[in-house]
Amino acid sequence: MIPFSVLDLAPINEGSSAAESFHHTLDLARHAEQWGFKRFWLAEHHGMPGIASAATAVLIAYVAAGTSRIRVGAGGIMLPNHAPLVIAEQFGTLASLFPGRIDLGLGRAPGSDPATARALRRNLASDADEFPQDVMELMDYFSADGKRPVQAVPGAGLDVPIWILGSSLFGAQLAAAYGLPYAFASHFAPAQMMQAIALYRSLFRPSASLKKPYVMLGFNVFAADTDEEAQLLASSMQQAFISLRSGRPSRLQPPVKNYRESLDLTQQAMLDQILSCSAIGSPATVSAQIAEFIERTEANELMITCQIFDHAARLRSYEITAQCRTEIG
Repeated sequence: MIPFSVLDLAPINEGSSAAESFHHTLDLARHAEQWGFKRFWLAEHHGMPGIASAATAVLIAYVAAGTSRIRVGAGGIMLPNHAPLVIAEQFGTLASLFPGRIDLGLGRAPGSDPATARALRRNLASDADEFPQDVMELMDYFSADGKRPVQAVPGAGLDVPIWILGSSLFGAQLAAAYGLPYAFASHFAPAQMMQAIALYRSLFRPSASLKKPYVMLGFNVFAADTDEEAQLLASSMQQAFISLRSGRPSRLQPPVKNYRESLDLTQQAMLDQILSCSAIGSPATVSAQIAEFIERTEANELMITCQIFDHAARLRSYEITAQCRTEIG
């Protein structure tokens, strides 16, 4: 039985607020811990009306303080937005407060539009190109015998597992070269998933922290008591993708019956491609779709994401997912 984990964006619903979103995030984390999920990760995004997880390290602290066992981390921190020393200090602080429970996933994209990216860090183009060097610098800050003249306090000598995140072949090659676990964003960018997995596994070099390749894959689940209800719940996420790709990001919208059928064929095809790594349906339907995905990819872990407008329905979806994991075995 492979581990299942949770990826949360702290979604802000239409008519709601970031404060309510944070309460829902913590409630979901507590349920996820109870249901046996291994990790609870939060993702850095900026300037997005429907995503409240911009101050990712702060939100990780809130979730970790409100839970007791589940690992909490970043999926991920967009490293080009930050000086590596700052991230080492932030996650060194988190690891000191919550020892043995903090993960650090690193991404190369800015997690925002170009204007917001420039506001976060002025020389963005060169910083993105320096991502491999930034990762090495960050790893050195966590080392007990770091070679740099500046020390991360707290940070140095602490156990903070680092992951490389990606949606292309670049991240796969970097994770393999550095001997780090690899998380692929197949939940929204599945096009190169199988190629990236194969490349990572074939090029992997064992390291002090990881002896063999470890692949985590993002996967959308919209589960409900019936297939029809699940399809309706999934329409909120479908609306979010259409709005984002149309350049009009918005708060998470209420579900709309037959939403997909209301779109033109080009939009339908785009949704089918973006959400191809998804399970939508009743417990039996979702269980079969998850089992097929695991068999096809041989994933070591699934990172489940679920953008559902109604909080109770979202909890129910994750509860069904946890039950499916037990049944799949």
